[in-house]
Amino acid sequence: MAEAAEDAPHGQSRYAECKRITMQLLNVAGPEDCPLSRAIDLLLLMLIISNVAAVMLETVDWIAVAWRSWFRAFELLSVTVFTLEYVLRVWSATADPRFAKPITGRIRFAVQPLLIIDLLAFLPFYLAAVPLDLRTLRALRLLRLARTLKIGRYSESLQSLGRVFVAKREELFTTLLAGLVLLVVASTLIYYVERDRQPETFSSIPAVMWWGVATLTTVGYGDMYPETVLGRVIGAAVAVLGIGLFAVPAGILGSGFVEQLHEKKRAKRTCPHCGKPIDG
Repeated sequence: MAEAAEDAPHGQSRYAECKRITMQLLNVAGPEDCPLSRAIDLLLLMLIISNVAAVMLETVDWIAVAWRSWFRAFELLSVTVFTLEYVLRVWSATADPRFAKPITGRIRFAVQPLLIIDLLAFLPFYLAAVPLDLRTLRALRLLRLARTLKIGRYSESLQSLGRVFVAKREELFTTLLAGLVLLVVASTLIYYVERDRQPETFSSIPAVMWWGVATLTTVGYGDMYPETVLGRVIGAAVAVLGIGLFAVPAGILGSGFVEQLHEKKRAKRTCPHCGKPIDG
């Protein structure tokens, strides 16, 4: 009886340790994390990118017909991996003190935006009645990359536009990544809304991405435009988001130039030999 009582806490501690390790492995890896965690992140990101590419290619008729069996097998593999990942994330969530309660903690963890996106990415596969293909939402999971970016240390000798780009490369990359995600999602939405009304113009997601680029940049060439009410609402929303999206890099570069000027002023007030401020 005593040995059984001693084994129970030991078993519970091993169970808790297993959840903790699982949570750490599934979280986005940083430079200080183990190689296995970084490898899992890399494999998941490659799978997400491959899924987004597959969804777009499937809308091209001759590719969809020629590679139908491959697309089906790849979808089964992806759904299995994403389902297992989601279950393990929710199961190991209680290892985080913020979500320690078995039921309410997991519910609060599961209603986070990224977890909802994770769920929607594979849930339609199990719900055959859902008419929309929401696999493109997996592209939104690429935003996890932003958590791995570290703010660069700015050089004291920022002298040119090139140095500003180097100093702001993480922020600019994140903005570019957000723009690509918005382009894919907008093109997918407008494709499913307009394909029945304009099957020749909105023939596939890759073809519709031209409309997405023209709308996000607010150029609007007029060769492709939505005719349905919902399509026009989506187009208006994308155009407005495009204005804000392209304003972000300008602000980032502007702040970089301001920092460069401050560095130059501080350098003039500093002794080049000892590095101490010069009075007066």
